[in-house]
Amino acid sequence: MNRARGAYLWDVEGNRYVDLVCAWGPLVAGHAHDDVLRAIRDAIDRGTGFGAPTEIEVDLAERIVASVPSIEKVRLVTSGTEATMTAIRIARAATGRSRIVKFAGCYHGHSDHLLVRAGSGAATFGIPDSAGVPDEVSRLTSVVEYNDIDALARTLASSPPTAAVILEPIAANMGVVPPHDGYLARVRELTRDAGALLIFDEVISGFRVAPGGAQERYGVQPDITCLGKIIGGGLPVGAVGGRAELMDLLAPLGPVYQAGTLSGNPIACSAGLATLRLLTPDAYRQLDETAAEIETGVVAAIAETGVTACVQRVGSLLTLFFGLTRVESFADASRADTGAFARFFRAMIEQGVNLPPSQYEAWFISLAHGPEEIAKIVEAVRAALRS
Repeated sequence: MNRARGAYLWDVEGNRYVDLVCAWGPLVAGHAHDDVLRAIRDAIDRGTGFGAPTEIEVDLAERIVASVPSIEKVRLVTSGTEATMTAIRIARAATGRSRIVKFAGCYHGHSDHLLVRAGSGAATFGIPDSAGVPDEVSRLTSVVEYNDIDALARTLASSPPTAAVILEPIAANMGVVPPHDGYLARVRELTRDAGALLIFDEVISGFRVAPGGAQERYGVQPDITCLGKIIGGGLPVGAVGGRAELMDLLAPLGPVYQAGTLSGNPIACSAGLATLRLLTPDAYRQLDETAAEIETGVVAAIAETGVTACVQRVGSLLTLFFGLTRVESFADASRADTGAFARFFRAMIEQGVNLPPSQYEAWFISLAHGPEEIAKIVEAVRAALRS
């Protein structure tokens, strides 16, 4: 790709595409939004980094704390991977335990202890475990199926004791898979009973499904939350936050070390804060209504063409699964017809719509997608399914 603006991408040959990747989610306002570009230019004029805190970093941190129900203190980092890695380290320090429990198909970045039955790209390429991860490390991670509360209960009751359970409260790296009714509340109860911390990876869902993320939407508060994507407005950023006594374990107040040369970079923080200011209640209604219109159109196209497929959506995140009528876990998602998806993806590119190039990813809707783009997407889906 060569350039982008609003809801559109242009490749190096000049072809234009309606974009449903949106840089894998951060660009909830669309590409090159004027307010975000203005904030970036203003920040650059003051310098690109200082190796010290800035007022804009504090402003972004305060916005996060005010928005996310469970976060009392927050540490800004440079990526979602750094956020989840730091969250695990805090949990192990707080509990004195080593084992981590994650869910099949949930992707939490590429640190060693979390690349075990991961989703996203690892699932796309058929390598849910990564080369280069020592067996000694992977043995410290237990994996259960998402939405299977009994499996989680059995695992937490087994030895060794668990330091933390980490999950995407809305799974989006196996495709969009919503939690069952009451599932997150039950996960909260089980972790509390087991003396384990609960970590929500809201790198995707944070500030997308609600200002307070999935924990606001479902009314369940974790101990630690990981953020990224939208809070950087398209520039590299991440954050880990939680209860004050847990966050105070981080150096320099506590014994858990974390540092990064570009953490809290003023340019990234400026872009993120400018993006968050655009996310008004009306903006969230618009995102949901746009995604709902696309979902309705895609469901109608499936019915018209007789293709076996289903659409799953939460807010402005959705996935079209081929060969299935419902997906509740990675075991379900792994039975999707990826060959059909590959043909569909290529047909959509021919129709001028850029999708995430994997069955196991979410389509990301932005504020830049309007009636013209909705119509284009739905008609492209109809034509692609027919072909």
